[in-house]
Amino acid sequence: MSGIVWILAVLLSHWRRHPMQLATLLIGLISATALWSGVQALNQQARSSYDRAAAAFGGVRTPMLIGKDGTAFPQQLFVDLRRAGWPVSPVLEGRLQIGGRSFRLLGIEPVTLPAEVGNAPAIGRADLQAFITPPGETLVAPEMLSELGLAEGAAPLASSGASLSPLHAQPLLAPGVLVVDIGMAQQLLNMPDRISRLLVGKARGPRAPLATIAGDKLRLVAADAESDLERLTDSFHLNLTAFGLLSFFVGLFIVNSAIGLAFEQRLPMLRTLRACGVSARMLNSALLLELVTLALVAGIAGLVCGYLIAALLLPDVAASLRGLYGAEIPGQLTLKPQWWFAGLAISVIGALAAATASLTKAIRMPVLATAQPQAWQQQQHRWLILQSGVAVIVLVAAGCLLWFGDSLLSGFAVLAALLLGAALLLPALLELVLSLGQRHARRALAVWWWADSRQQLSGLSLALMALLLALAVNVGVGTMVETFSRTFVTWLDGRLAADVYINASDNTQAAEIRAWLSQRPEVQAILPGGRADAQIAGAPVEILGLSDHATYRDHWPLLQAANSAWVRLRPGDAGFVSEQLARRLNLTIGDHIDVPTSGGNWTLEVVGIYADYGNPKGQIAVNFAALTRRFPDIPLTRLGLRVARTEIPALMSALQDKFGLDGRNLIDQATLKADSTRIFNRTFAVTAALNAFTLGVAGVALLTSLLTLGNSRLPQLAPLWAIGITRRQLASIELLKTMSVALITTLLALPLGLLVAWCLIAVVNVKAFGWRLPFHVFPLQLIELVGVAMLASLFAALLPALKLARMQPATLVKIFADER
Repeated sequence: MSGIVWILAVLLSHWRRHPMQLATLLIGLISATALWSGVQALNQQARSSYDRAAAAFGGVRTPMLIGKDGTAFPQQLFVDLRRAGWPVSPVLEGRLQIGGRSFRLLGIEPVTLPAEVGNAPAIGRADLQAFITPPGETLVAPEMLSELGLAEGAAPLASSGASLSPLHAQPLLAPGVLVVDIGMAQQLLNMPDRISRLLVGKARGPRAPLATIAGDKLRLVAADAESDLERLTDSFHLNLTAFGLLSFFVGLFIVNSAIGLAFEQRLPMLRTLRACGVSARMLNSALLLELVTLALVAGIAGLVCGYLIAALLLPDVAASLRGLYGAEIPGQLTLKPQWWFAGLAISVIGALAAATASLTKAIRMPVLATAQPQAWQQQQHRWLILQSGVAVIVLVAAGCLLWFGDSLLSGFAVLAALLLGAALLLPALLELVLSLGQRHARRALAVWWWADSRQQLSGLSLALMALLLALAVNVGVGTMVETFSRTFVTWLDGRLAADVYINASDNTQAAEIRAWLSQRPEVQAILPGGRADAQIAGAPVEILGLSDHATYRDHWPLLQAANSAWVRLRPGDAGFVSEQLARRLNLTIGDHIDVPTSGGNWTLEVVGIYADYGNPKGQIAVNFAALTRRFPDIPLTRLGLRVARTEIPALMSALQDKFGLDGRNLIDQATLKADSTRIFNRTFAVTAALNAFTLGVAGVALLTSLLTLGNSRLPQLAPLWAIGITRRQLASIELLKTMSVALITTLLALPLGLLVAWCLIAVVNVKAFGWRLPFHVFPLQLIELVGVAMLASLFAALLPALKLARMQPATLVKIFADER
């Protein structure tokens, strides 16, 4: 034990003499651990919220009975089933507006609630009487109290004018959910004696067959281990995980370079220790212990940084999940102990993986060979050929996955294989380009320049791979986001065709507003609208009512349409479907779809398919009059107005004064577009941040690689200095070589990035969201990224070049006396 302690003391003395190397090693481990653990913290926070939502009084984690057509059914069925021995509990679900915001309302019956249902113990005993006896309680997540600006015990008013029971915080509930007694829910939703579903507990005795009690009115849905929201958001979390992994591996390139530099500079020390009788096994044990200690220290710092990164990005991630999927994520970060242990483990594993090659060489290399630094840098042509062969196999696998794959996972597998294959192929491509340059060079210095660049390639290959991956991902994601941004703006122009939008508090106020507006000469058209919710093929679908007016006919973003589609929409037996619903149900023009209503199925012919970007639900657009006939109970509070642009401010001011409308109930088209664009930009802010982090880590990886090669390259540079080339000229040559190789890598990254963008748009987006964007190339964005990449490469290469330019002549002279 004392021997290892002394060996460790000797090894650690190197870091005391080279604090910059220690900082580089720690920065690599900290950045790798921070980015990976930060992404995992974001994913863990989101999945914890999904669990809360799924377990909220009988989500998908509990077996349930639902109506055959997905609509509410009579409460009498609950009574009949209980009498027949079925351990069922009723639930009524709907939407309720409070303060201009829509919330999910759950009505439960806590006395019969199965014990297996999440959150049941919080009501089932001490709080039962307060929950069910007047005035009752409205259970909400603690986050909702702060969002609504209300204190516990407040009784807010719903948009219908009814007062809710006093609010009571329930930590296990998900944000956006209100839980009340089922009797209160039936009053608030105006659904007397109706039930949305029946939760099924574990039977303790015999029970009658379901068909003999309910006939074909109900069907049993088994418990599911994964919620629809989890399945829907898998793509987003897989995308974040991919970013985290990429950042982690790029960070390990820094660690690999730093460890390589430390090993090279400690070769004389290792030789001395071996000559003093230290065995290779004991030396490697000490090196391993040193590495694990540094990894633990860096891991702790990385976890703290990861927590800060996650806390910084959490609002943007929450905005992304809310905007893309309708998922409610709390704004406060809470982490489990497993996250901390996993972060330390990944730091240690990463450090060991980065040091594996160096540790293996150290234990196998003879004592005398450890004094020869060139033994660490010999290029192996056979290994390059083998690596290129593996790259070709991986790229062929990517093609096969693209051709035969038909899932989101296969889409991400295509991306992973494409990036891995390109990274493995990069050294061979650079070798080919440099060989061609050397072949066509004429002057002696130019021939040396190309040949030396080839010799230097083996030490830079890992950093250049990191730069290639970071640039390709930046190009791919940047192209996708910019394409989405431009398409989104065009789509908004089609969807937000009215000049002013009104959302009245109830039907009575809406009728008063319509009557008042009909007398206003500046109002060119009043466009009533409505929405209804339905379940089709087990998924929620919105039914949207469109007025028969030129405003929609001229602007609605149809992708495909039958002849005279708008005319065929008028009778009420036809509809337009959103692109994601069409892809999900494999619908084309001329197909038919059944929409469940309280009066039976409503059969619609598909006469159009339209873009509906960002909507987590499928949507069907029908004639407004037909919608109100089939769904007579929906609120008719939405109005769109066509108004001359110059008259908009005066009209909005008059509406505010007359009906007390505010910014939540009254908004003009320009403001709504600006708000939508702001939300869109925030939705993809996390992607931009991770892009910047990844590119920054790649630049640091290039810097550490150049620092690693600095000392080992002196034997190649000293003879040039000896024949008359100045140190400044040598520094300029070294800087030019690095910038040239970085430029070649950047140019190779551009087509790879565009291919990544195409995969994201045509494969991943379609599987993840159900819609496909048009593919666009943005030359200015590519030029800007090339500039950023070259600037990062310049900063990385500048420090080693300055170090060479300021090197003392004695150091170069000493090269000829050293044992090399």
